[in-house]
Amino acid sequence: MSNGAGKYDHLCTEVRTKAESKGAIIIVLGGNLGSGFSVQADIDTLSQLPDMLETIAKQIRQSAH
Repeated sequence: MSNGAGKYDHLCTEVRTKAESKGAIIIVLGGNLGSGFSVQADIDTLSQLPDMLETIAKQIRQSAH
């Protein structure tokens, strides 16, 4: 994961700001700038991300069957 603004960072900022949250992640598939993702969070919030993504992946796999 790189530091600094990515191609969808502006959308992640908008989501984080509107949700008044400590962090946000967006994943874009086949968007107008191509596929990509953006993450914005402080280090404490960011440390929760791997477990959250694993839970999401399990839910997606279960839904696909």
